[in-house]
Amino acid sequence: MKTITLFAGFLLMAFLSLGTLAASSNLDQAIQHAEAAMKSEKGKSIAKHATEAKKYANASKGDSDKVINRKHLDEGIKCLSDAIKEGESDDVKAAQKSAKDAVEHFKQAAN
Repeated sequence: MKTITLFAGFLLMAFLSLGTLAASSNLDQAIQHAEAAMKSEKGKSIAKHATEAKKYANASKGDSDKVINRKHLDEGIKCLSDAIKEGESDDVKAAQKSAKDAVEHFKQAAN
């Protein structure tokens, strides 16, 4: 009986752990959208992805599950604002560069 109870406990822990690992943080989502913006070839698409990334980046300010370097987070958000403006004005290269800078800041914020 103890073996079954022990096995059930391990199984439950495994399922709970997988659920935690599968959930992405807001900062992770911001990085994914900023990377999509960086790889986009059209200004409007860059602006769209950068806007989504900015929403997640701002939401990550309230995340309490991990420590985030606020200086890099704020710099990344500023870069996304630039990417949005540049993407909307169809300055693709500048918008991609701004999105790339945002990704770098977000990755540093996560460390």
